[in-house]
Amino acid sequence: MSRIRTVMRWLLLVGAVILAVGLVLPEARGIPVQGAGQGDWHPDTFWYYPWGRSGVHKGVDIFAKKGTPVVASSGGLVLFRGELARGGKVVLSLGPKWRLHYYAHLNEVADSGLWLWAGDVVGTVGDSGNAAGKPPHLHYSLVSLLPLPWKVDGKPQGWKKMFYLDPTRHFRESNEQ
Repeated sequence: MSRIRTVMRWLLLVGAVILAVGLVLPEARGIPVQGAGQGDWHPDTFWYYPWGRSGVHKGVDIFAKKGTPVVASSGGLVLFRGELARGGKVVLSLGPKWRLHYYAHLNEVADSGLWLWAGDVVGTVGDSGNAAGKPPHLHYSLVSLLPLPWKVDGKPQGWKKMFYLDPTRHFRESNEQ
């Protein structure tokens, strides 16, 4: 029984260290479309309601010419690279601060390996998934795996705001540093 306790303590310690390291890793915070600026997205589209089948728009759409490189906003581990019904061609990575970076509606997906460094090419701007027939853009969402309950509000799906972060604030912060 004491051997099991020792193993459990070690597992808890290793888990705590991994959690702490993820929280202290620096985050690059770049705009994920090469050459894009604040005029390439509408500042009020994050949490816009009503928004299609999802109800609320949980990211930002950055418009650019089809084929424009999409770059990693921050470094991270690639968790998924492939196709989804609504998102089309997508890449999902886990970055610092335990945040998921979701790049959707890509025209092409780059095979950049399992690790992305900030600025690495993820793919190119497109109109795949439910963006077919619409102007080419990147849908970018930033999701915290650790709940931030103080962000909850009374808006539609407002409880989900404890996980979804406003990417436009993320970009502004990066430009101020």
